[in-house]
Amino acid sequence: MKKARRPFGKDYLVSLFTLGTMRALSSEKEMYNVIKASAFAGINHIETAPSYGVAEELIGKSLQKMNHQNIEPLGGWIITSKILPGIDLANGKKQIKNSLSKLKIPKINNLAIHGLNTYEHLEWSLNGDGEKLLKWAQGENLIGQVGFSSHGHYSIIQEAINSKRFDFCSLHLHLLDPERIPLAKHALTLGMGVMAISPADKGGRLQNPSETLKKDCHPFSPLELAYRFLLSQGISTLTVGANNSADLVLASKLANASNPLEESEQIAIQNIKDQSKYRLGATYCGQCRNCLPCPKNVPIPEILRLRNLLIGHDMNEFTKERYNLIGKADHWWEVKDATACMKCGDCLPRCPNQLEIPNLLKETHNLLINKPRRRLWG
Repeated sequence: MKKARRPFGKDYLVSLFTLGTMRALSSEKEMYNVIKASAFAGINHIETAPSYGVAEELIGKSLQKMNHQNIEPLGGWIITSKILPGIDLANGKKQIKNSLSKLKIPKINNLAIHGLNTYEHLEWSLNGDGEKLLKWAQGENLIGQVGFSSHGHYSIIQEAINSKRFDFCSLHLHLLDPERIPLAKHALTLGMGVMAISPADKGGRLQNPSETLKKDCHPFSPLELAYRFLLSQGISTLTVGANNSADLVLASKLANASNPLEESEQIAIQNIKDQSKYRLGATYCGQCRNCLPCPKNVPIPEILRLRNLLIGHDMNEFTKERYNLIGKADHWWEVKDATACMKCGDCLPRCPNQLEIPNLLKETHNLLINKPRRRLWG
């Protein structure tokens, strides 16, 4: 059966799912098996980065082996790699050439700025060495489309999209955190490709959900419902970080699932919201962001979102991991946790639900503070 494809920028059509390659790193055999399974699952798009350790090298060897065996998706593979912002022009050129050498390809279809998370990154990309680097690489026909991934704040992503200098973007888009969906839809209207970053793991560890969340999503699994929600929004492609063929079963099942949500899916999604509000009662945070700006730069909505997930769906492991990463991941995540709140009360009159925000922040900190975990890469 022919698999569904969606436009990704102006030059490519990609599968509804993209193989993310920051997990299948233990051996060339593991990477080869995952890429081969991806091809049979209908995937034609591979996402990687030099920051993923040996990923590019393993991909190159695997694709070379598969080429000899005449195994590839219809139309061939589309490769997206990345480059970290802030690198100088000379070293940037070396890094792109090094990626090409490891991947064993003459041209990278899509090159993304990896983590356009600050205004300094945006300036580097639009007016600094980043702009020069991308123009040079395109002029030499070493890369095709240019884009960015971002873990940054809404306003930074919005400005990057509105610059109209990028062909695609990779964003955190999640069923349980839909804040950036309007940004994704705006990007799509401009003809950009949009890739959802880790809708399973960063979306709430949905590959291993709590029993409460399973019940809330019935009769669907949380991960299937999350995938279908994003696909129904028109998102170009969703990343799947796989290290074995079993991780691709759901992606294969939904390889053509580009249709609008069915009524049963809509009911299940509404039930997730209703159950969360019921369990949180008068302390539910609606994520309106009226509490911002905070004089102490406390990321109030993010912290209270974690509280929503913890109490609303018993997502203990995920919320603890995310909270304890605050202040330990540089520009990739928030800098200040709830202890930075000085109880000034500045946010209180702006909250439409009259939440006792300082008290809720303190409670969330006490519930979630734990030993920090190391990030998967970097």
